Amino acid sequence: MDVRAFRGWRYRPREDRDVSGFLAPPYDVLTAGDKQALLAGCKDNIVAVDLPHVPPENAGPDDVYARAAALLKRWRHGGLIVREETPCVYVYEQTCTWAGRDHARRALICAVRATGPGRDVIPHEHTLPGPIADRLKLTEHTRMQLSPILGFHNDPGAHVRGLLDTLAAAEPDAQGTLNGVAEKLWAVSDPDAIRRITGALRDVPVYIADGHHRYTTALDYGGALRRTQGIGPDHEANFVMFALVARGDPGLLVLPAHRIIRGLKDGFALSKLREALGQTFDWRKIDDPGANLADADAFLRPYGPGTMAVLAGEEIWTARLVDPGAMAAAAPDQCDAWRALDVAVLHELIISGPLAPWRTDEFAVEYTPDGNAAREAVRGGGAQVAFCVHSTPLQSVIDVADAGASMPHKSTYFFPKLATGMVLKPLE
Repeated sequence: MDVRAFRGWRYRPREDRDVSGFLAPPYDVLTAGDKQALLAGCKDNIVAVDLPHVPPENAGPDDVYARAAALLKRWRHGGLIVREETPCVYVYEQTCTWAGRDHARRALICAVRATGPGRDVIPHEHTLPGPIADRLKLTEHTRMQLSPILGFHNDPGAHVRGLLDTLAAAEPDAQGTLNGVAEKLWAVSDPDAIRRITGALRDVPVYIADGHHRYTTALDYGGALRRTQGIGPDHEANFVMFALVARGDPGLLVLPAHRIIRGLKDGFALSKLREALGQTFDWRKIDDPGANLADADAFLRPYGPGTMAVLAGEEIWTARLVDPGAMAAAAPDQCDAWRALDVAVLHELIISGPLAPWRTDEFAVEYTPDGNAAREAVRGGGAQVAFCVHSTPLQSVIDVADAGASMPHKSTYFFPKLATGMVLKPLE
């Protein structure tokens, strides 16, 4: 990676350095109601700029992006946000609780040169034109990158993580809480520290965890400026803001993305689905009405890798693929790493297979990392069936990405989500 510091914009810190009221979750997980709730708590919350069009699945009218840019300009001129005097990298720590255990993750927020996918920056998901059009309009109007992309990298000997730990020994420059996650940020302007960090990452590629649409937007935006304005290689538009996490960081959590299915025809029954799948899966009924599925990995572990839990009404079954040729036949054009993914098995052999004839016009798939939420949905929430899967191993993400393939939609749920509003990166 070609990594460098940048002069970020940050909310002017108060005496207690608390920026909680200004922070927001990533734009693509928010509803219109979420946006209004954040603004009710603080009218200057970053969501006012970052989410001008709801939902951000396609580009909205130009005027909403123009208003967002005008508001950001007022914040800059009014001193609500201020720019660093010298280029910085940032140590960013998030502390959270998942499945009853505390986790802390440290990232390096910095600028990474945007190169074609598969070189220094390696994706693992397809992108869609609609969300890119929305982000591109916002970028063109604000000329600012409002939130970092989450990436992970190899870190032999935990060298980079050790540097971050040393730099985070002092009091943070900003801190806050968002949805139960403690957020801390340290601005690092020392040239020697920056040289050591950037040097350690020079020959290391980064894998995109979250933010594929924003990365593609950055490529499109920088490419357009190179064509139309002839910007040079060191222009800020050639660099995109990343939060880089060492692969071995104990706080780099990948949660499962369970599937909740709604909108099936009357008469659907789990027994009919099991019958249609024949001998492809080994099925076992779980007679445990009090089973805790909040941590589905822990629940499924005794049944072996590749096992999923299938929920319908009060029933819980486990299903494990036992036909080794089924995925090769269903997805012959995919690589072995892709065909081994639990979510790929689920979609190719079940959701797009025997479940497909049961779809109505109201068919919908919802996603949650909480297996208990999936269970409640089938117990009384109007869903006919739900599937709880293991979390996708980080190595599987790497294997699929290195093969140049794209994982199925919602294969990973990196947790916690990065907060928007800790630092903004200018593109001019």
